[in-house]
Amino acid sequence: MPIPTTVTAAVPHELRHRVAGADLVVTGPDGAPVADREVVIEQVRHEMMFGNIGFDLIPLANGQTDGVLDSPFGGAAPSQGEHLAQLWLDLFDTATLPFYWAGFEPTPGRTETARLRATARWFADRGVRLKGHPLVWHTLAPHWLLDVPDERVEQVVRDRITREVTDFAGLVDTWDAINEVVIMPVFDKEDNAITRLAQRLGRVETVRLAFDTARAANPGARLLLNDFDLSSDYEHLIEDCLAAGIQIDALGLQTHMHQGYWGEDTMLAMVDRFARFGLPLHLTETTLLSGHLMPPEIVDLNDYQIPSWPSTVDGEQRQADEIVRHYTSLVAHPAVEAIVYWGLSDDGSWLGAPGGLVRTDGTPKPAYHALRELVRGAWWLAPTTARTGADGRVRLEGFRGDYRVRAGGTSAEVTLDGQRDAIDVRLG
Repeated sequence: MPIPTTVTAAVPHELRHRVAGADLVVTGPDGAPVADREVVIEQVRHEMMFGNIGFDLIPLANGQTDGVLDSPFGGAAPSQGEHLAQLWLDLFDTATLPFYWAGFEPTPGRTETARLRATARWFADRGVRLKGHPLVWHTLAPHWLLDVPDERVEQVVRDRITREVTDFAGLVDTWDAINEVVIMPVFDKEDNAITRLAQRLGRVETVRLAFDTARAANPGARLLLNDFDLSSDYEHLIEDCLAAGIQIDALGLQTHMHQGYWGEDTMLAMVDRFARFGLPLHLTETTLLSGHLMPPEIVDLNDYQIPSWPSTVDGEQRQADEIVRHYTSLVAHPAVEAIVYWGLSDDGSWLGAPGGLVRTDGTPKPAYHALRELVRGAWWLAPTTARTGADGRVRLEGFRGDYRVRAGGTSAEVTLDGQRDAIDVRLG
């Protein structure tokens, strides 16, 4: 009688909480066990989300591979699209798409819906999970909203949320429902209608407006509260929102480290503070620089924009070391569900900072290779050949996520989630 193979991924002890095991019961089209048969098992996607923004690939997804970039959301030159797409898909599995209101609807009723739907479809067709960012934010609110009477702004905001969440349901079902609420009512950099609305409603009711409206438009949507202010002020806001009965599905934590890597101890202490709420944590916006660091006296990162901010050899080595430390420590924390890096290429990067994983000429930096060696190397099950037993079973133990089982010319995908001891795999 053949002895079934156990396929086991090599997993460091500190990541055992990311692992599950199950018997795969392989059957043919008739439901009979595929006994004593070689099958190939390969990982397709992690359960944990390893993401990046998808801004660079908007032109490619819409058929543009040359010419001048005309996307209102910025990004790399269209000529780099195909090359960057290969690098993106070879590492990441979750894309954040831009829904900044000023760029999405520059004049009332004229939206970027078609372009972003094409982009979302392009990613989805390649097995990429999607998130929209953000539905409500005071920064990049459209200027025309200032002309709307204050008493009508709330309804216009609700209409905007309902439209986007409805139009993208089934493609984009995860959203940063509202962004940077801590500072929203006291924001004084410029006049905008969203800050006025937050001043009138208060922070908690502004959050409720965003969450309730989005959930009514798509009851199955996953909604995040997202902020860069990781102080106790954000903790108090979360406490107040939960006490008010607002259903928050995950907490977004921004970590743009333009002034240097915070280090594992500081980062994990921050994560622990927010883990106490019992909600999944998403590191929604992560950057580590490969050039000189922003001066420490700068308070608002937007205030430091210079003509040239190059990547350097020493900076690239530092970035590679820091990205390994950063991801390794966060993946080991059980509350962390997603890490989203903020930018693939330095071409068109946020604030012109060398925070990308790819140089402006399209060549990957050491940090790209270092991160890929983790996500698609040390934390990944490469195609492995196994043999089923007499009952068609083969044991799989590996990182939680999606796997493909192949035999001959047929295949099937399964999800290893720790919820089942046995998973049916029907080939053909």
